[in-house]
Amino acid sequence: MVKQINTLKNPTSALRLSVVMCTLLFALGGCRQDYSLSPPANSEQVTVIVKVPEELAIETLEVMYRSATCKRAYRGASGQQLEEDGFHSFDRQLERQGQSDLYQASLPLDGGGACRWRLSNLMFGVAYSDPSHFGENVTRGAGGGMLVRFDHNRAMRGVGLPIEVDGNLMIKKDYYPWIHERFLSGYSKTVDLAGEGHIYLNYRALRARQIYFEPIFHSGFVVSSEGVKEKREGNFIKFNYPDGSVV
Repeated sequence: MVKQINTLKNPTSALRLSVVMCTLLFALGGCRQDYSLSPPANSEQVTVIVKVPEELAIETLEVMYRSATCKRAYRGASGQQLEEDGFHSFDRQLERQGQSDLYQASLPLDGGGACRWRLSNLMFGVAYSDPSHFGENVTRGAGGGMLVRFDHNRAMRGVGLPIEVDGNLMIKKDYYPWIHERFLSGYSKTVDLAGEGHIYLNYRALRARQIYFEPIFHSGFVVSSEGVKEKREGNFIKFNYPDGSVV
């Protein structure tokens, strides 16, 4: 017969040890704090739809939730200790709708969980699908993106002051390819998506539940630029426009 071994000879001591260990772990970053999302079934949804032109490709949807319950400590520029709402970030792919040019994703506004997460901001956009069309070793550059904020917290990326919007978002914006060559600190050649205003669109839409983005791509209107090859007074970036003008 196998004899059962009782390893808990002193329950009181074991309980004290457990409390001490939990206190130590909490001081180092929390005693088994659950930071996962657990959206309730009845949460409101935020739906993102992007209409993607033929020569462009959809980029990954970047998502950030914030929590006023699970705070995050950090140090400011002067070394002072500051506190802000904790964050939970992840990436998600927008799904193509059948054989159409529409890509879509839905996210719960209420992230739930022990931290009571709330959707804070998200970033998505388009990029040139085949940069090699413009030459060997050409890579994707910036532009074609949109940042949407649902609160007043710091966003995942600093792209200036947001445009305040009341209600849903429906954005159509013109873009054209911009080929830029850089020579300082190593050579690179990129194709950016340029448009009027900032490289990235930036909105604060506290009540938005539907976000529609339609980039209108003018592939024949190619602008190229050449960076300076040495830092010297009088050296500037040179721009070449489709009408043949050079600035």
